[in-house]
Amino acid sequence: MIYEIRTYDLSAGMVPEFERSFAAVLPKRTVYSPLLALWHTEIGPLNQVIHIWPYESLQQRDEVRLASRQTQEWPPKFPPNTILRQHTMIAKPAPFSPEPQPQETGGVFEVRTYTYRPGTLPEVLKRFGEVMPKRVTISPLVAAFTSEFGALNQFIHIWAYPDLNARAKLRAEASKQDYWPPKTRDFMLSQEVKICLPAACSPLR
Repeated sequence: MIYEIRTYDLSAGMVPEFERSFAAVLPKRTVYSPLLALWHTEIGPLNQVIHIWPYESLQQRDEVRLASRQTQEWPPKFPPNTILRQHTMIAKPAPFSPEPQPQETGGVFEVRTYTYRPGTLPEVLKRFGEVMPKRVTISPLVAAFTSEFGALNQFIHIWAYPDLNARAKLRAEASKQDYWPPKTRDFMLSQEVKICLPAACSPLR
């Protein structure tokens, strides 16, 4: 499996309109392949939406995108200047990642993106994989990806929480454990954290 993670920067105040327009034509698009998630940022870079699409392969992605566009129903029609910038990443699951499924998780998603020095991701994944079975006993891992196309050398891990108070409590509990976080700081170039909320039409919410 591969996952296309599409991030759009929107004009201020346009997230509700984007989500309404997206939801209105989504059934036309999911005839071809399923949507996994549509989220918007609540904390971090604001006025962003993130949609995640799973595919069996790059070939299937190309075929689905071509077929959906030929219907004239997709992509959604938005007011002018709604979308300021678009970024697409093709990611593959980390060896220890659960397969993300449409489900109710609590409704607050933390998307953590770490960028590492070139050539270090295999060791990073090894160290995360060694401790992840213990970490997920504290709070669930939704998915973990590495970037394949787009910004390279990135490790993206996504966590679900019932609310922000639970996030603070559970992260504090995790930080007390001597195994967490795994020791990858020497390889790290940058970290980015977004707190996201699901759109009403998001299968993973």
